[in-house]
Amino acid sequence: MMKQPYFGLRGGWLTFWITGVNISEDYLDVLDLNGPSKTNLLSIITSIYNIGCFFGAILAFTVGERLGRKKTILLGTTIMAIGAILQVSAFSPAQMMVGRIVTGVGNGLNTATAPVWQTETSPSKWRGKLVVIEMMMNIFGFMLVNWINYGLSFVGGALAWRLPIGLQFVFMVVLWSTTPWLPESPRWLIAHDQIEKATRIIADIENKNIDDPEIVANTNEIIASVQYERQNAIGWVDLMRGKTGDAGTKTVGRLLLGAGTQFMQQFGGINVMSIYMPTLLITSVGLKSDMARLIAALSSVAYLVSSGVAAPLVERCGRRFMMMVSTAIQLVCFFMMAILLYYAQKPGYAHQKTAAEASVVWFFIYYMGFGLGMLGIPWLYPTEINNLSMRTKGAAVATATDWLTNFVIVQITPIGLQTLGWRFYIIFIVLNAAFLPVIWLLYPETADRTLEDLDYYYRENPPLIVIGDKDAISVKRPSEYVQMQDDDVLRARSVTQVNVVVQEEKE
Repeated sequence: MMKQPYFGLRGGWLTFWITGVNISEDYLDVLDLNGPSKTNLLSIITSIYNIGCFFGAILAFTVGERLGRKKTILLGTTIMAIGAILQVSAFSPAQMMVGRIVTGVGNGLNTATAPVWQTETSPSKWRGKLVVIEMMMNIFGFMLVNWINYGLSFVGGALAWRLPIGLQFVFMVVLWSTTPWLPESPRWLIAHDQIEKATRIIADIENKNIDDPEIVANTNEIIASVQYERQNAIGWVDLMRGKTGDAGTKTVGRLLLGAGTQFMQQFGGINVMSIYMPTLLITSVGLKSDMARLIAALSSVAYLVSSGVAAPLVERCGRRFMMMVSTAIQLVCFFMMAILLYYAQKPGYAHQKTAAEASVVWFFIYYMGFGLGMLGIPWLYPTEINNLSMRTKGAAVATATDWLTNFVIVQITPIGLQTLGWRFYIIFIVLNAAFLPVIWLLYPETADRTLEDLDYYYRENPPLIVIGDKDAISVKRPSEYVQMQDDDVLRARSVTQVNVVVQEEKE
């Protein structure tokens, strides 16, 4: 008897399972990083991981398209394991830097590939929820690390920093043991002329028979989309030369929209908070080290909760609305932080301590606001907005944008806090204020659309400003697309019925 694929999972359970996929004194002493003269080196070791991620993301749009989604994830995980071994065993800054770069390359491959894989194996009604849940799982890891770091800060010694690095292997083992048994992206398979295998996977995901009219129509729609993009897609060389032709697929615009979400995510200020939270609480608020670490751990819990709230809202409220709400909350939080920290640092002000402590509330609210929209949607949107031939490349460019801008924020934050104090937060007030009209004017809605719906939308050569097109910004799927899909299903049903009659006559 043939074993059932994907652990026997079909339908919703199969789709869901795919989703499942501070430095201590000893650290400073062992790596000879103690003292003011080593501050720049310590900052480079922290941020150089992002450079590795950047190159891993770039690698994803060549290697990833050749290997497929599953093999790329396995390759990225293996590279991360090599980097983790180098870090756990490090006794010099050079080895730690190499380890972080190698780990970054593996993570760049994975972060550029996983959302694409998730998007291409999810029904449109679940796509947003599942990618947001995937991000929620990342925040669970972030929260776990915060509490582990807080707990181990009382232990000291090598265990306080080598153990958290080594814990990465738990998650790597999970990926190694489950990924090979999960389905490849049917859209990738069709693009590589493996139509029969792709049809079987589509049927398994939808929990239907392969000859079901909806499965036949869905497969034919993807095939037609692949053929259209093969005829009209623009190559990288032409893109670099600015030769976009008149194919009508808006390739460059879609690429920039996807990468733009990651740019806005990072310059919205998240890594000022997530990486430097204890530092901010110590230098800006004036808390002691232990209390700063405890508050950072507590805020990560609020972060996790808000990311969970976002899962049902991302489909119900749509990508545009959730990004705007998230960005507006970030704007208000930085505004309040700047005001309160201004008074906290104002010479002679009688309530400096009260103002400083009051600012902590807005650190929490910032995390919650970010988790509602700008956490998951920048990873989801590039995989939706780009067409099939550009999806891996578009996700890789967006991911590379994320890690490059991440590196910039990590590098400038210590200098900004030191030289500008509370004024540093004004930068992010201005940036978040600028992002709001950009999202409102330029970003079409992608919720409740199939990936092929979005391809059809761009074939109609829509204008750059989307706010005047109700279908482009509506959370509900446009009736035109619903009718097109119904017609495809009817045609497929007719063909199926004819085939049945012919088969019966032969018998």
